[in-house]
This record gives sequence, C-alpha cells and structure tokens, in this order.
Amino acid sequence: MLESVTTPTPTSDGVTLGIASGFQRELIEVPLDRLVPLKRLRRDSKLSAKYAQILSSIRCVGLVEPPVVVPDERVTDQFLLLDGHLRIEALKELGVDRVECLIARDDDTYTYNKRVTRLPPVQEHRMIVRAVERGVAPSAIADALGLEVQSVRKRLKLLDGVCVEAAELLKSAPCSMRVFEILRLMQPVRQVEAAELMIGQNNFTMMFAKALLAATPPAQLANTKRLSRAKKNDASQQLAQLERELAGLQNQVRSVEDSYGAITLQLTVAKAYVARLLANAAVRSWLNNNRPEYIAEFRNITEFTSHV
Repeated sequence: MLESVTTPTPTSDGVTLGIASGFQRELIEVPLDRLVPLKRLRRDSKLSAKYAQILSSIRCVGLVEPPVVVPDERVTDQFLLLDGHLRIEALKELGVDRVECLIARDDDTYTYNKRVTRLPPVQEHRMIVRAVERGVAPSAIADALGLEVQSVRKRLKLLDGVCVEAAELLKSAPCSMRVFEILRLMQPVRQVEAAELMIGQNNFTMMFAKALLAATPPAQLANTKRLSRAKKNDASQQLAQLERELAGLQNQVRSVEDSYGAITLQLTVAKAYVARLLANAAVRSWLNNNRPEYIAEFRNITEFTSHV
C-alpha cells in the first residue's frame, strides 16, 4: 500500500492546506515482465526517428526519464504502464530485464498522452552549449540523441546572429530552427518586433517568419552576404511571395473558425452530460463515498462550460 504524501500550502487567508502528491517519493525497481502497457504501439513504431533516438540515448547514457506506472489492484506485484512505452521497448531490445519506475497514485493516462511538453529549440540549444562547455564532444551528443554531428553543430550555433532579447522572447516557443535563420537576416530591433508579433499571433511557423521578413523595411535588414543573395528578387516578386504567405495564414485562420463550432458543441454536450451525472443521486452518492474530489472538479467543469 502506498503512503499518502501531502505538502502544506498556505492560502491567502493564512490557512494551510495539505495537497496530496501525485507520485510516490521513491523510485521502485520493477521487472519488465510485470509491466502491463495500457496502449498498443503501432507496428512501425520501432522504425520511427523518436524510437531510434530513445534507443541511442539509453545505449549511451542510460535511462534519463523513468517510466510512470501505477499498481494493478487486481494482480499483486503487477503494474500498469502509464507512460514510457517506447522506453520499455528499447530496454527490452537492449536486453534489460528490470527498470526503476515512478509510481503514480492515479491511473491517469490522459496527461501523458495529450499534455506533452516538447523541448523548444532555444532550450535544446542551451543544453547542448552547456554540455559542450563541460567537455562533451559534439559527436558524443550526436550519438546520444541519434542525430548527425552536423545537426548538433547547427543546434550549437542556433542563436548566432540573434539578439539576446529576441532569444529570450522565443525561449519557450515551439518554432523550428529555420525561424532563427530568418531572424538573422534582420537587425536586432526588427528581430524583437518579429518575435513579439509571432507571440502575439501565436504563430511560430517558418511561413509567418518569411512573411515578416518580406515586410521588413530595407533599413532594418542585416547587412550580410547571405542577405544579399536572399534579396535578389525585385519588389514585385517579394510582394507576390508575401501574398502567398498571407493566403496560407488566412487558410489556417479559416480552419480554426471551421473547427470552433464543433468544439463548442462538444463542450456544451459534455457540460450537459456532467450536469446529468451530478443530478443523479446514486452517482452523487458513489462519488461522495469513493471519489469526493471528483465532485468539485465536475462542478468546475459545468461552471466553466456554462460561459461558452
């Protein structure tokens, strides 16, 4: 039986509340044959670049992020695998028979499957820079990440020619490396303006960055040989390119508008369904006895969706 761990948290009125931890504090070593996956991997999953990176990383530096499991209440010493299916497959391929796991307290798979935070390029760049500064060779980093050495060197020089302010604005943005190549063609002031525009529009695509470059006044362009090659087109060609980029952006906006109605309808139906659950005395009694914390969450859902 897992012990409950609570963390005292003071509120604005001075009252201290105990917030239950979602995980057991200590890792536990589990045999791979005692793990039951909660989802079936695609047949071609082992052919993906992501799997190759995981396999290469484990082979070079070991397992960095432990899989997340929850005890199976039906079978003793058996665990349900919530997150880390590819890691487990890679460990099996490498001949490992036991792994240290993080023990969750709820069998929640939605968070791991739908709320994944990808590593932004700027953060990846800073990690590689820090590793190189500590004496790790780019070739070793490439082996660990399953990348080409040239690709690691490009990531190492990601922010060359990009001002500090623009890099700071985009440090958590999910933009591609090509976006930073486009920013280098602008003066620092324009780089900051472009970064703010991308954040304001929540659009970090290369298409939008190219549109911003085409709309940049000549006085705010960087004076480099690379820029002179990139700016051979005359004004009419630049205008045509800008129109194409803006047309693409308009298509994206229309796509969001088309899906907005369906999403709103789904939220409305979900709100009505949850409200019916709360109105059912038997369901409400079961929740009070078994999952009292769900009642407050369900009420929050109905209150939130009622404003849609």
